[in-house]
Amino acid sequence: MRAEELTAEFGIAGLLDFVETEHGLVKAAISLDGVTGELCLQGAQVTAWRLSDKRPVLFTSPNSAFAPGRAIRGGIPIIFPWFGPSRHTPTAPWHGFARTATWHLDGVETAGGGSLTLTLSLGDGDVGSAFWPERFRAIYTVTFAQTLSLRLAVQNRATHPIVFEEALHSYFAISDIADLVTITAETDSVYLDTPGQCVIEDRGWRRRVVVEKDGAASSVVWNPWAEKAVAMVDLGDPAWRGMVCVETGNVADNEVRLAADAEHQMSTEISVDAAR
Repeated sequence: MRAEELTAEFGIAGLLDFVETEHGLVKAAISLDGVTGELCLQGAQVTAWRLSDKRPVLFTSPNSAFAPGRAIRGGIPIIFPWFGPSRHTPTAPWHGFARTATWHLDGVETAGGGSLTLTLSLGDGDVGSAFWPERFRAIYTVTFAQTLSLRLAVQNRATHPIVFEEALHSYFAISDIADLVTITAETDSVYLDTPGQCVIEDRGWRRRVVVEKDGAASSVVWNPWAEKAVAMVDLGDPAWRGMVCVETGNVADNEVRLAADAEHQMSTEISVDAAR
């Protein structure tokens, strides 16, 4: 649907509008009491979340193309149904198909001017993937408020079990990667069986970004560092210095095996408080 059609069906004056990028992608623009945000219907990807009078919490690269069929560098891409390269089909697109597919906006709910929830969905009929021809439906619920809440539910509509990986590939804006003292080089680390919270201690901006999760056994931390970032046309220097990915998911040995007609849910909540 075009932006004007979505505005006519779902728009809320002063709270929710729909706009199109230069290359024709449709974005939901959210403006609440003390909160602003954006979500791109391609990939159901949150590309901005910011608390009033404060620095952005999410990082989106200024060099990202925002073009149809191309992954958006930043925000919170949805990784599904495999993480990284497919272990079974090396020619399959990196990180699966969900992040470049156009999701359906199914509903909008508000709670006064303090929160707004978008519900989106994607099914096998929307992607027609030859690399993963399973019957499924994914339902993604995003609540913009003082806390950003995300829930991904995957339903198995096949008559046999399905196996998949998933992640919410969150890019966080930071003062400088050098201020995160545990990261001093290219980092791409997968931590399995880590059900607890993750915290980004940003000394430069004197804040803590807290990532709570449920139904997710894996955490991934990534920063490409200088040499690799310069070679990435949608990132580059100095953009890489102001981001770190802390991802919630079920990957590698934590992959999900889902019975026929069953549903799996994974959720995360992101909040910000002052540094201790």
